[in-house]
Amino acid sequence: MDYSFKEILWKQFGASLDMLRNTISMCPEELFVSNKRFFYMTYHTLVFLDYYLTLPPDSFSSPLPFTIKDSEEIPDEALDDVIPNKFYSKTELLEYLQHGHNKCHALISNLTSEKLRERFVEPPGEGAMDYSLLEILLYNMRHVQHHVGQLNLLLRQQLNIAPRWIARAKEIS
Repeated sequence: MDYSFKEILWKQFGASLDMLRNTISMCPEELFVSNKRFFYMTYHTLVFLDYYLTLPPDSFSSPLPFTIKDSEEIPDEALDDVIPNKFYSKTELLEYLQHGHNKCHALISNLTSEKLRERFVEPPGEGAMDYSLLEILLYNMRHVQHHVGQLNLLLRQQLNIAPRWIARAKEIS
């Protein structure tokens, strides 16, 4: 496996995670507590970051538990049917982000040509994913960055603040 490929992949994925960390950290506690959309979007992003890094996906287990709700029970602020079992603090979410950061870094650091042939395959059903490891990594990075942009928009609209752009994460070790 070409070291430069892993290094580039990590620098860009890690930068997305660093931007998420900065966005969560910049959100004042009072806005974090009062704006449920910010909380739910952050939680959603972290759960799916972790999930998309899990091979096989049916072995996924979140350290911050959630419940799958049907459409009638979903709070208006939630993004989907994955509803946290409680309101997690910014500290808890930042710790979960560190868990995802470490998991992502380890996965990319240990990539081999053989590992890249593995697939992220969900059980059959509507919308079931069947992606190569490289594609799920890129999909995951895009998903994180999509929600970082939305969270930054909330900060900009509410407080006229937003964290700075991060071009690259630190080098892979």
